[in-house]
Amino acid sequence: MRSRYANLRRIEKLDPEVDYDEIFQLVAYYEFPWEVVQGTSIAFMRDYGVPSISDLLDRTGRFENEGQKRYDDTVLIGYEYAVEGVDSDRAHASIRRLNQIHGHYGIPNHEFRYVLATTLVGPVRFIEKYGWRPMHPHEVAAMTKVTGRLGQLMGIKDLPTTYAEYAALHDAYEIEHFAYDPSNTRVAEASIRIVTGWYPAPVQPLFRRVTIAMLDEPLRVALGLPKQPAWLVALLDRALRLRGRVIRHLAPRAQDDPYRHDARRTYPFGYTISDLGPREVSSERHAHAPDPVHLHDAPRQGA
Repeated sequence: MRSRYANLRRIEKLDPEVDYDEIFQLVAYYEFPWEVVQGTSIAFMRDYGVPSISDLLDRTGRFENEGQKRYDDTVLIGYEYAVEGVDSDRAHASIRRLNQIHGHYGIPNHEFRYVLATTLVGPVRFIEKYGWRPMHPHEVAAMTKVTGRLGQLMGIKDLPTTYAEYAALHDAYEIEHFAYDPSNTRVAEASIRIVTGWYPAPVQPLFRRVTIAMLDEPLRVALGLPKQPAWLVALLDRALRLRGRVIRHLAPRAQDDPYRHDARRTYPFGYTISDLGPREVSSERHAHAPDPVHLHDAPRQGA
């Protein structure tokens, strides 16, 4: 049986300035897959605390009308640009698709910078708090490198270069821009309905409360979501920390079984990169998408 720390030993020998793709993949698909998903999900919720961002998302109607597809598309684009390396043909095709989607809206650079920062800071902070082991500096550096390269390919200007700079940008932006707006609540509630909809109806109210309890107080207030009992917040915190201690003693994920998001609710027969994004521009994207796309089997859910 492979050692629980075999991947960490490998990461210690790699150079995050050169081997950032491999390190990122080990973190996201083998070492901390669940934590990365949870941290990224909370990061997306943070975007809704900024009224100018939530107003645009609210006006598109995608969360209300095709929320599951919107959720799956976001995760799958992230998978596509990371799974073979951020400078692979596959990654570049997915980032071109992402830029095409964003190109329909006049999104300012400062919002792109903040949203990009949340996709790095959110997972790192979640792992630091609830992961089964501390993160190695090589892991944080590699994640920062991949994030920065993604930002470059998206055409985002004035990007930070270190994790500390991304974290400072993240926190300062929220201090300045977090504010309650009804659109924040509408988009947040629609997102929560996506997640709770995965469970049987009788337990959906419980999972809604648990989802809200995972949010820090400034974010919860900005989203206009109801305050949860202190005992529930404390219980959830203890449960997540206990999970990390238990995972520490389990066998590592097999090398031939990387984590993949289960998108079968939206794509039961697989997807191409051109499928990702709003349905209303489907004809346009197929007419103007000369890049080769990949048809993938419906991904399986990882533990």
